[in-house]
Amino acid sequence: MRQFVSFIIKETRHILRDQRTMLILFGLPVVLMLLFGFAITNDVKDVRTVIVTSQMDHLTRQAVDRLAASEYFIITATVSSPREAERMIRHQQADLAVVFAKDFASKKSGIQLMVDTSDPNMAQQWTAYAQQVIVNPTLAAVNSKLLYNPRMKSAYNFVPAIMGMLLLLICAMMTSVSIVREKERGTMEVLLVSPVRPLMIIVAKAVPYLLQAFLILVIILVMSATVLEVPLAGSLGWIILVSLIYILLALSLGLLISNIAQTQFVALLVSAMVLLLPTVMLSGMLFPVESMPQILQWISAVIPPRYYIQAMRKLMIMGVGIREVLPEVTVLCGMTLLLLLIALKTFHKRLAS
Repeated sequence: MRQFVSFIIKETRHILRDQRTMLILFGLPVVLMLLFGFAITNDVKDVRTVIVTSQMDHLTRQAVDRLAASEYFIITATVSSPREAERMIRHQQADLAVVFAKDFASKKSGIQLMVDTSDPNMAQQWTAYAQQVIVNPTLAAVNSKLLYNPRMKSAYNFVPAIMGMLLLLICAMMTSVSIVREKERGTMEVLLVSPVRPLMIIVAKAVPYLLQAFLILVIILVMSATVLEVPLAGSLGWIILVSLIYILLALSLGLLISNIAQTQFVALLVSAMVLLLPTVMLSGMLFPVESMPQILQWISAVIPPRYYIQAMRKLMIMGVGIREVLPEVTVLCGMTLLLLLIALKTFHKRLAS
């Protein structure tokens, strides 16, 4: 046991001495949280809007005033014809045009929205927000009830996704690179012939990354609650428990990659191909899984971050209990067990050969 602890201390000191590793481990989460929280956002805000009307009657004025008073739109110009508004949109001088019919005041209807659809997702949001603001605010309040994220902040969606991406990358990538580094230097063989069992050596190398992943989890949760103002609606205990299961899954995956890769470059390459791209593109981090083609939905079903991100969004944002995330937790536990068994079997085969 004393030798096992000494291996953990040795690996921890090695990590702490490596400034580049420390920068990646603790600098990357902060940078990504700030980027996705403030810079990379799909929030509707300051949409450049041009008003098209031939006469500014009282009803038109009220609708325009509601647009101008909202935090979503900025009235940049008022023109008399739709052709002028289209020209402004084409020349990137406006994003949205609200066209009022000539008889809008008498019929109390006749509004057309012209929008730049080069970004279809944002165009749909601009249109929905404009319709919501223009109509009678009393009716809008009755017909709409925004649950869990009333301010429609994209950080509510991105924070659980960043957790899923970072914990997987850091645990799996760093663990695999650490073990492969020992193989490249020839020190792994020396460690394996030591009195400590080979499995204990691997576990000892993984423990520091488990502890660091837990610290990263704490940093993300603190930043989300303070800097990004994303509340933790659910139980902190369940959030940590599910995260620990996911961290164990990532460590098992890192061990499996280390058994396959012979060099650090190959370990990094495999980690990037197997972990980074599928996590970003197919886990539901940026794009809803339900809107993907059927074959991509099938592929996403074997990507662990998909289930962790879904569970965290329910626990953190919706504030549900553990029963509501049992399907996701069950899948994560099954994947963890399967990956750990495959990794250990592969490791023992490599030792035997």
